[in-house]
Amino acid sequence: MELVHNASEHLGEVRGETPALRLFSLLEVIATRDQSFSLQELVDETGLPKPTLHRMLAQLEAAGLLQREHDGRRYGTGLRLRRFAENLLFNDTCHGARHAVLRRLVEEIGESCNLTALSGGEVVYLDRVETPAALRFYLQPGSRVPAHCSASGKLFLARMSPAQRRRLLGHAPLERFTDRTLTDLDALERELHKVRRDGYAIDNEEFLPGLLCVAVPVCRGDERPKLAVAVQAPVMRLTPDRALRVLPALQRAAAALAGIDAEGREHEAAGA
Repeated sequence: MELVHNASEHLGEVRGETPALRLFSLLEVIATRDQSFSLQELVDETGLPKPTLHRMLAQLEAAGLLQREHDGRRYGTGLRLRRFAENLLFNDTCHGARHAVLRRLVEEIGESCNLTALSGGEVVYLDRVETPAALRFYLQPGSRVPAHCSASGKLFLARMSPAQRRRLLGHAPLERFTDRTLTDLDALERELHKVRRDGYAIDNEEFLPGLLCVAVPVCRGDERPKLAVAVQAPVMRLTPDRALRVLPALQRAAAALAGIDAEGREHEAAGA
């Protein structure tokens, strides 16, 4: 059996001895894309006949692994596929090492810290360590917050192209959670330009009144981040000025987390 193990090296190849493996191989190809796609684009990329691909996409859509966009012509990842990816991140072998980094960060800063990923238009908490302080906002792993009004979410949005952001956010009005929430797309674009320039993002009571959060990306160089690390605290303890003072600790933790992910990828590649 010859099944594609690294779609980035064999872009467009859809192989497998059984229909199930061919569907899985097609998902590998789709997973390399950072934007939605049409049937014709996938035909051009894979070389498969249009009727074959149409049937495969229909099966994946029926299973909740893919979903169509509002125009009915383009496809994106479905809720079931995103949940599958999140569960892998929750339970992978790097979890213990990541949790240890978060725990040390909380000990250094003294406030609650979390590790997040983007899932559709929301940020999902993959892990979190709470501060021992009596006054805190309790958000457990698995919690979700909107991307447009969270520090981590703004980091992920800032690394997308404007077209990708419009597809993600432009289908419905941005929800207002506090009087500080940015609900105008032009104002949000200006904020995201600043986030991309500075390399960090702040949520200054934009999601919950009284809560301030600062986040940095977990990545190497200019690669697009898939994770972010953040600190959250009541505004009486964490002001925007103090948030800047904890940035070095956050950046050290992000570098350690990026190293853990790199080691995990190298281990997987060696075992493949």
